[in-house]
This record gives sequence, C-alpha cells and structure tokens, in this order.
Amino acid sequence: MKNFQKIAIPVSLGILGFIILNSCSTGIPKGATAVTHFNAEKYLGKWYEIARFDYRFEKNMDNVTATYSQNPNGTIRVDNKGYNYIKKEWKESIGEAKFVKDKTEARLKVSFFKPIWAGYNVIDIDDDYQYALIVGSSLKHIWILSRTKEIPESIKQRFLEKAKRIGYNTDELIWVKHD
Repeated sequence: MKNFQKIAIPVSLGILGFIILNSCSTGIPKGATAVTHFNAEKYLGKWYEIARFDYRFEKNMDNVTATYSQNPNGTIRVDNKGYNYIKKEWKESIGEAKFVKDKTEARLKVSFFKPIWAGYNVIDIDDDYQYALIVGSSLKHIWILSRTKEIPESIKQRFLEKAKRIGYNTDELIWVKHD
C-alpha cells in the first residue's frame, strides 16, 4: 500500500497540474485577428482602462491604468493599478507578457501568477497608438484602452462594432471612471 501511495500521489498531482496548465489558454477568440506590423516600442507606456468586462481581479475598481515597460530579458513588464472604491484602497499587480510568435504580431500571453498564462491580443489600434482594443483568449475578457482618460466617440464606436462582430456582448461592458 505504501508503494502504491508513493506512485499514485505524484502521478495524480502531475495529472492535475497538467490539466490546470492546459486550461490556461493563450489563444484568440474565433473571428478575432491580432494586429500585424505591430510596433511593441510604440505600445509601451501608460494606458487608461476605458472599458472592460467585470471579472474578479478588477471588481469594484475605477481609475485603472496599465503601464507597459521593457524588461532586460526582452519580455514586457505589466504594471496594473486601480482604486477599489468599496474597500477604499489602491491595488497593484505586476505581471509579465511575452509574444506568442513574433514581436510584429500583437498576440501575447500574460502572467500575474506563474505558471498560469492568459491570452492578451491587441485586435485594433489606431495609427498613433493612442487607442487599443484588447481581447483575451475567449469571449470573457475584453478591454478598451486609451492614452488619455477619454476616447473619441468615433473610436469607441469602431471598437464596439468590431467586438460585436466577433461575438462580445458589449452591453456588459463596464465603463471605468477616472477622477
């Protein structure tokens, strides 16, 4: 019985770990296409979160920003900050992003809790890198980002129409307050 436990427990833990790691998807939703000819250098810097779907890591948060910077090893540092207006406290989470293929395709994977990675796909961006539409690996995650606290109505409508075509229910977006 002891020998069985010596084998069964590590094997079970290995299978569980494999299942958990494979449940973390770094894909892109069907119908979405990542930006090509992407300029990672132009994307670096501070972005304001304009809209998102609600999920537990950003629940009850406003004044949300994401700052991207180059790590010495070539990956991208992701510094997310936001104010939890219920708990009346600032929250910060530092993560790392890596390109899925090459730096000219805006398909990345991001991790705040290694070894768990999630998809981060820039599917629309203006020519000046001032406004961006980002989706996760499923229809559960979407973000609209801007270099300023507001976004022009024309860009907002462009992003909403694109998201709807892919299958996102844009009525569920939370419009983030910045004050």
